[in-house]
Amino acid sequence: MLTVKYLSKHFDGLVAVKELSFNIHEGEILAIIGPNGAGKSTVFNLLTGTLPPTAGKVFIHEEDITGLKPYRIVKKGISRTFQTTSLFDQLRVIDNLLIAYKWRTRIGLWNTLLHTPGWKSYQAEAFLRAMETLEFLGLAAKSQLLVPTLSQEEQKRLAIGVALVSKPKILLLDEPTSGLIQDETDRITNLIKRVREQGTTVCIIEHKMQMIMGMADRIVVLNYGQKIAEGTPAEIKTNQAVIEAYLGGESHA
Repeated sequence: MLTVKYLSKHFDGLVAVKELSFNIHEGEILAIIGPNGAGKSTVFNLLTGTLPPTAGKVFIHEEDITGLKPYRIVKKGISRTFQTTSLFDQLRVIDNLLIAYKWRTRIGLWNTLLHTPGWKSYQAEAFLRAMETLEFLGLAAKSQLLVPTLSQEEQKRLAIGVALVSKPKILLLDEPTSGLIQDETDRITNLIKRVREQGTTVCIIEHKMQMIMGMADRIVVLNYGQKIAEGTPAEIKTNQAVIEAYLGGESHA
């Protein structure tokens, strides 16, 4: 579905990602893990056009999308969240989804902000999709509330909804449970599984190993910008390079 071939990113003398290759298969949950500074978020920035690669290629369904602008990559069906929850705090919950839907589909951000005639004819469709997404997230009852009134977990859910509202083919999640306690992490994990069950392919960056081992179909492990392992959770658990680089020198069951 998505193919990465020999992707590299250099920042002056620093090699953040080096000749990285992997595939994301349709319908799977693929996890990308590694120590802090391993290049994980840089990979997401390269896949989504936030950063141009120094070398290498990215394909979706065999179409070369390397270096396209972020809005064009969104239209190809790739959407993402960020490590730091990025929401419009001064707006209502539903407004965040309405803006995301209209910007990521065909109406455009300026039409949304200026309420042009095109925006008005599009409003009913956008509202319906936003409410469907909030129902899926378990946030429909809070659609009219301002974002700061939500709990941290609810804001994490909403951030996932902002990425989901345009019905992407591939959802990239950058540490979606960061800062959450175990019960909250479990609920977000279940939400991600439901996203996959509804037909969206998922690629996730996470540091919570128990969560990843119980959810991912396959795992790619990075260290210093290079892939050091790829396989099923069972294979990664016993991979000596991973144990030494990421798990602190001992196997975690």
